[in-house]
Amino acid sequence: METLNSLLNTEIYNGKSLSDLLTLEFLAQILGNVVAAVLILLIGFFIAGWVKRRIAGISSRSARLDDTLFSFLGNMARYIVLGFTMLFIMNTFGIQTTSLIAAIGAAGLAVGLALQGTLSNVAAGVMIIIFRPIKLGDFISVAGQMGTVKDITLNTIELSSIGNTQIIIPNSEVWGNVIENFSVYKTRRAEWTFGVGYGANLADAERVIRDTIMGDPRSKPDPAPFIQVNNLNDSSVDFLVRVWVDASEFFQYQADMKRRVKEALDEAGVAIPFPTRTLHIEKDDEPATA
Repeated sequence: METLNSLLNTEIYNGKSLSDLLTLEFLAQILGNVVAAVLILLIGFFIAGWVKRRIAGISSRSARLDDTLFSFLGNMARYIVLGFTMLFIMNTFGIQTTSLIAAIGAAGLAVGLALQGTLSNVAAGVMIIIFRPIKLGDFISVAGQMGTVKDITLNTIELSSIGNTQIIIPNSEVWGNVIENFSVYKTRRAEWTFGVGYGANLADAERVIRDTIMGDPRSKPDPAPFIQVNNLNDSSVDFLVRVWVDASEFFQYQADMKRRVKEALDEAGVAIPFPTRTLHIEKDDEPATA
């Protein structure tokens, strides 16, 4: 032991002992690793940001491409690049990444079991963003709620209701339910039921309904409108009317036609019945008098 200590303390270069040289060499190695780690980190951040911008910028090349999808893919690519960057940095310091990855996997499994509900929302959010059953600006009905899609995240979607209130729905309830999207197609079919009295001339009533509705410039002649007697109720003969219109004008158009058809039928003298009830009162025979 004394021999080893004397050897380490022996001056071998410019008055420096072997132990001093070993210390300097170790410090130089640590400094070199730190400098290399910083360079790798800077390069990793640069590449991650460049990849994200390139992927996110693809959507700007065509109006048909969804900004939300490519923004999500850009973020995923960025995190993947940063993950590999951290592995390179740990290798620089001599850390065995194999055992570390195994430990992270075990911890991830435990966290996943504890956060099943949240992870189901995230998984549903990924499916929504990839398959795009809805997109920003769509008017939809889902999970008993109706409104315009304002935001789509990995956990929730945000709707703006008809009354301009905010509605937040977990993604698992969106992906696992029937979605009615009113914005996919450019046209929609409006439908009404108009009842006329049994004493009305059905040909005249049909003509009034057809002329009134098709006289509106919003009504589309192709596909052809459907106007037929559909039901014989207790107090009315019902016409089923179906006409196509631009989706953006659907709600106002449907409301306008109800009023105009009613006014036109009144002007033409076509009776519009309302439910009535007739009471028959029977009196018992008066008892015979003595």
